[in-house]
Amino acid sequence: MDLFQAMSVYVKVVETGSMTAAAQECGISTTMVGNHLRALEQRLGVSLLKRTTRKQNLTEFGGQYYQRCLEVLGLVADSELLAEQVHSETPKGSLRITAPPVFGTERLVPALSEFSQRYPLIDLYVVLSNERMDLVDSGFDVAIRLGELESSSLIARPLQAYTLTLCASPAYLARRGTPHTPDDLQQHDCLAFAYPANDNWRDTDKLWRMTGDEGEVQVPVSGSLTINSSQGLRQAAINGMGIIMLADALVQPDLESGKLVALLTTYKLPSRPMHLMYRQDRYRLPKLRAFVDFVMEKWAR
Repeated sequence: MDLFQAMSVYVKVVETGSMTAAAQECGISTTMVGNHLRALEQRLGVSLLKRTTRKQNLTEFGGQYYQRCLEVLGLVADSELLAEQVHSETPKGSLRITAPPVFGTERLVPALSEFSQRYPLIDLYVVLSNERMDLVDSGFDVAIRLGELESSSLIARPLQAYTLTLCASPAYLARRGTPHTPDDLQQHDCLAFAYPANDNWRDTDKLWRMTGDEGEVQVPVSGSLTINSSQGLRQAAINGMGIIMLADALVQPDLESGKLVALLTTYKLPSRPMHLMYRQDRYRLPKLRAFVDFVMEKWAR
């Protein structure tokens, strides 16, 4: 018995509702369909169908086995497609990507139009999240990750660091004055980003760090708002609520338009490393190689 063929026939019987219809779908005789079903049941030692004169209903096990057949046949189909893509020089197929929200929104997504024009046969599925999802378990092909690397079997390609800017709106500065030294920040409303509890930057909502000629300076700050949204923090600053320390990628357009003003520009603010990560065994796929090359072309360190 060809197990995969028998499973395929069984799936068709379930989906069409009869052996006759399944036979037509599979291009075989009704007798052969029956032979496949009997061979499966004998192999498993369990009935898959409740047969009556009018119709066939699934047994409880038959329903569970049907779902497993779908999973197995889907994996086989994916494997066949994988082999096909390896031998094909044309990048094509679905590419699943995960990236940090700010970088994804401000840098990656605007660049995807160019990528799609270069590779029109690649369908992109993008998830923007700070969560470090497992590429294998979550089904992603590639990830852009922010922060220090954890021990991993993934390939990690360094990208340009994630840098920060200190800024506030002209209206806020007109009302409260402009800070000229890090210590001046203690007299201001400093709006904070709420990092997740397990993030190694968790304390930066209350202690801002920067480096000048005198070395690293740590400034305890406080303000009227702590929020877990970068866009929310940006909007609060534009509306004059206080001073923010936020990613360059997010505030650069506002600095250029005059909505925000950069502060303490002689000081170097913290930065976080960023990497492009993927499984080595999937790099042979043209679609993944195309994306990796594109990202490195744009943002390699």
